[in-house]
Amino acid sequence: MDIIFIEDFRASTLIGIYPRERALAQTVEISLQIGTSTASAGASDELGDTIDYASVVERLVAELAARQFNLLERLAEYVATLLLEDFGATWVRVSIAKLGTLRGVRRVGVIIERGAQA
Repeated sequence: MDIIFIEDFRASTLIGIYPRERALAQTVEISLQIGTSTASAGASDELGDTIDYASVVERLVAELAARQFNLLERLAEYVATLLLEDFGATWVRVSIAKLGTLRGVRRVGVIIERGAQA
């Protein structure tokens, strides 16, 4: 399996369980490892034969701006499902962090790994 990665991109979304978190969108930092075969793209040199990382980022920025989540765990599951179902990934590792949420803590977050259902 080959891995396409996108590291440390930022997007805004409504996330949290406290009223102060729900009042304004927060910036989350997302890193992705996307398992797929890149053999066809390596042979053809055509974007259509791989997962377009620009399309992934564009789609996630739009989806997160339009949605709200209570927990980072739910947001991570949403992102993983989108990559598996809509982009055809066979495996994903999703890391999502909230920035500056707790005093004295730079980032808090979650990392999940999911594979496509057989």
